[in-house]
Amino acid sequence: MKNLSTMSLSQLQDIKFILTDIDDTITSDGRLKSNAYEAMERLSDNGYSVIPVTGRCAGWCDHIARMWPVDGVVGENGAFFFSYDHVNKKMNNSYSQTEDERKENFTVLNQIKNTILESVSGTAQASDQDYRITDLAIDFAEDVPKLPQNKIDEIVQIAEQKGAVAKISSIHVNCWIGSHNKLSTSLKILRERFGLNDAEIQNTAIFIGDSPNDSSMFGFFKNSVGVANVVEQISSIEHPPKYITKNYSGSGFVELADLIINKG
Repeated sequence: MKNLSTMSLSQLQDIKFILTDIDDTITSDGRLKSNAYEAMERLSDNGYSVIPVTGRCAGWCDHIARMWPVDGVVGENGAFFFSYDHVNKKMNNSYSQTEDERKENFTVLNQIKNTILESVSGTAQASDQDYRITDLAIDFAEDVPKLPQNKIDEIVQIAEQKGAVAKISSIHVNCWIGSHNKLSTSLKILRERFGLNDAEIQNTAIFIGDSPNDSSMFGFFKNSVGVANVVEQISSIEHPPKYITKNYSGSGFVELADLIINKG
């Protein structure tokens, strides 16, 4: 991983889309600090499109799409894209699965949840689980004492044995049924909503994240960045980011925003 400051002027000049994880990338110690929110605002005011790409729930993503200075949000690890039309006062929702598929899969996920909670002590369903529509989030660090890696791995193993996809974030194990993920939905949106071809995606988009469930995004984008805390989980990240900030979490996001806006 190269230091973020080594990114070239030509790279920075081409960037138009900032795709970003939320937890421990924009947030710091579980909170959205004013400097990180203000960085999103400055990016938006300067003509950049900010698109959070997160494992967070549909309920949160509805709020984010409406209230944050963003052009939309990919939520529940690629299950949907929400964007709010402020002119016509309308939420536009695009899902990766039909309503029937979502309902059927959610029944299976509830069974997986019960097995995990009974089998792995110290776990809990995520506090935002009631607001999810496609995704099961098992908390191992947000509202419970952080579990050791072997228990986190056990959660993943149970979910995968039951036929689900399981990805580790900085606080949750996210489980879902289907072929969608952060990368597949991000690419679909960039192509279909924003009209970019593959070359334009690589040249004009940058992704910043922090954890193993960002691996596919790190691997795909030539402009991929990890906030400094990514090193804490780097052994679990198959495809590490190409660049790394010197600052942690939300301050690392601010570092990236400053670099893009000021062109170095």
